[in-house]
Amino acid sequence: MTHIVTRLCLRDTACVEVCPVECMVLGFPEAHWPWLYIDPDTCIDCGACVPECPFEAIFPEEEVPFDYTVPAEGVWIVGTKELLSDGKPFHGEVDGHAVKLHNAKLLEAGTELDLTEDIPSNYDYFSAGPGYDNMGKMEEYMANKDK
Repeated sequence: MTHIVTRLCLRDTACVEVCPVECMVLGFPEAHWPWLYIDPDTCIDCGACVPECPFEAIFPEEEVPFDYTVPAEGVWIVGTKELLSDGKPFHGEVDGHAVKLHNAKLLEAGTELDLTEDIPSNYDYFSAGPGYDNMGKMEEYMANKDK
């Protein structure tokens, strides 16, 4: 199995830095591919990315929750306009991490999400989307994200 990045991903990229097989790619253009994606054919299911994600956005595929409940402090999510029609651009800080997001929304505590809806886009990014062609854009983003 592979690991899946969900809409809880706020494009931090700490997970990318620990992946031993370099199977994680940041989505571009962000309006269409709003988070990081894991190549299911390359992922070795080591789980190194999971504890590195400050937003707890990564799950083993078989453990992606269909009934994720937003914790007491609330949680930010990102998505395309089709997935998150009432989202807005957000530039600021979340849990001590600077974020700049194209389309995001802060959800209130107790809100339930079906994060299994995010599984297909992880596969689509590599089968029908840009996949590894965006590695250069990701490297540029990572080099400039703290500037």
